[in-house]
Amino acid sequence: MPTYEYEAADPAAACDKCRLGFELVRTLRDPPVATCPQCGAPVRKCISAPAVGRSGSCLDDRAKNAGFTKLKRLGKGEYEKQY
Repeated sequence: MPTYEYEAADPAAACDKCRLGFELVRTLRDPPVATCPQCGAPVRKCISAPAVGRSGSCLDDRAKNAGFTKLKRLGKGEYEKQY
């Protein structure tokens, strides 16, 4: 299920929770959130970068275990084998 971030539409009339922003885990079928669940102030959905993938080291380990080769570029036409 996706996690959505919300913030207060009007910070002057908001509680600490929605003024600082909060996250909600929602299904796609749930109705949109228009108010803060704590104080009832109007909120808006924030646009943020999705959390995709894992750390590079985990991906490197998986590629190495699968038999792939990683090369590091040293200069023009020169490469060094990492694994």
